Amino acid sequence: MDLNIREKLENIVSRAVSKLDEAGTPEALNEIRVSFLGKKGELTGVLKSMRDVAPEDRPKVGQLVNEARDMLEAKLETVRKKIEAAVLAKKLETEIIDVTLPARKTVFGHRHPNTIALEEVERIFTGMGYEVVSGPEIEYDLYNFEKLNIPANHPAKDEQDTFYINKEIVLRTQTSPCQARVMEQGKLPIRMISPGRVFRSDEVDATHSPSFHQIEGLVVDKHITFADLKGTLEQFAKELFGEDTRTKFRPHHFPFTEPSAEMDVSCFKCGGKGCRFCKGEGWIEILGCGMVHPHVFEMCGIDPEEYTGFAFGVGLERIALLKYEIDDMRLLYENDDRFLKQF
Repeated sequence: MDLNIREKLENIVSRAVSKLDEAGTPEALNEIRVSFLGKKGELTGVLKSMRDVAPEDRPKVGQLVNEARDMLEAKLETVRKKIEAAVLAKKLETEIIDVTLPARKTVFGHRHPNTIALEEVERIFTGMGYEVVSGPEIEYDLYNFEKLNIPANHPAKDEQDTFYINKEIVLRTQTSPCQARVMEQGKLPIRMISPGRVFRSDEVDATHSPSFHQIEGLVVDKHITFADLKGTLEQFAKELFGEDTRTKFRPHHFPFTEPSAEMDVSCFKCGGKGCRFCKGEGWIEILGCGMVHPHVFEMCGIDPEEYTGFAFGVGLERIALLKYEIDDMRLLYENDDRFLKQF
């Protein structure tokens, strides 16, 4: 066997061990490993020179190279553990953890007052057999106005002025378009509520917002009367505000219902005696309602001679404001945790 190869291996091992003894970081250790044991390392170079070794000496040379590799790998592992221990010891000295400090508090979110009120309303009506239906917030003028008996240039359009995308598409001013879409399907009878976000070009103040929420209801069946409407809404009011709640209906006008009414509930703070909450009147206006106009049925493909129905609409924010005695609607949208966590 060529003595030069043996001497070369001994020299490689000696230099590698010397460098390993001087290594003090994981990065330096990796450089030494690549330099001596990598694909282009010095030991690999010795193996590549085996073609110049006599065939009978190749097994012996291979054994010496493997022994040198095993020795260096063992040395590398020893030095690696030593360096890791030193790094850990330094961290323990510099990164002090005070276990007596209070733990980081986990803050849990909860439902918004609007969500709580909506879930309660949905619970009441689904308990009566109603279905909850949703529809698009960007709606055709046809469904938002025309099919609800509000033709072009009708004065009621001014009362519900909204945001137009173009001549035919608007941000819906109410969730009634959902009712028109369901009636068009012709699957009768219908018992539904349609909650959702609506838009009107109102100035922001304590009781108005350009974006708010409505819950509208619709019942269509044979032999439905105003008595059914009154009984349904009276039960709704008792479930929502308490068993002692009384209701009062006042004549009103809505283009899509005839006859129409606004419903008041007895003040649940004073029992109807008059207080600051009800402004001394003993009654609080809560919603609008009425019997579905025959023309609305005709435009939605339902025979008004065979079917009748009633509809109603209530503002979700109004329910939340009344139920939780909040005096400014803007508080619901400011995302102030000090306010919201009360609920």
